[in-house]
Amino acid sequence: MLTLWIDGTAPLSAETVKAVEAVCDKAEDQPQDAAATGVVTVHVAGTPQAGWTSGLSVALVTKWERVLRRLERLPTPTVAVASEDIGGAALDAFLATDFRIATRESRLLVATDGEATWPGMAAYRLVQQAGAAKIRRAVMFGLPIPAPEALTLGIVDELADDAAGVLEATTQLVGRLSGSELAIRRQLLFNATSTSFEDALGPHLAACDRALRRVAAAEAS
Repeated sequence: MLTLWIDGTAPLSAETVKAVEAVCDKAEDQPQDAAATGVVTVHVAGTPQAGWTSGLSVALVTKWERVLRRLERLPTPTVAVASEDIGGAALDAFLATDFRIATRESRLLVATDGEATWPGMAAYRLVQQAGAAKIRRAVMFGLPIPAPEALTLGIVDELADDAAGVLEATTQLVGRLSGSELAIRRQLLFNATSTSFEDALGPHLAACDRALRRVAAAEAS
């Protein structure tokens, strides 16, 4: 299991970007076959302190968003655990994972820069995953999303009093899946919100053909 820790109280830094890159490197270097490929676990906690944008640059934010996209597309299942309120980099990483666990007391907060909410890609992911109307107050005004509400919206997959126990059960479940096949299903899911039926049909049929070939090869061996 590869583990990543993201501290939402810390300002975004080059070190944070490098930490995510290092985990992505290791996950991508694993053999991608039909067997279980392991799980990337992302532990997130904390929200930004006042003045957290001081020293930030568009170049650094760009690197951060790109490495999050890489995390989001790994050929490996990713599971996030939120142990308290999360915002900033912690919320960014949380929303880029496949399966999300949160304690019941946790809240999701879109960070503010002192005048307005931060216009990063967390806002985009929240809208894509929960819908603009349901997420409007959080994105526009920075109002927190309590974990039970996030569960209802589909942003959180499971609430836990014992996050460690739920994490163990979840990693056993998703860790049995083929990483390369999971990546294909994830991409089909992403595309479904913005692709017409006609354009989506080809990739879905190609994935079906791939699955049938895999089953036939297994039966022949």
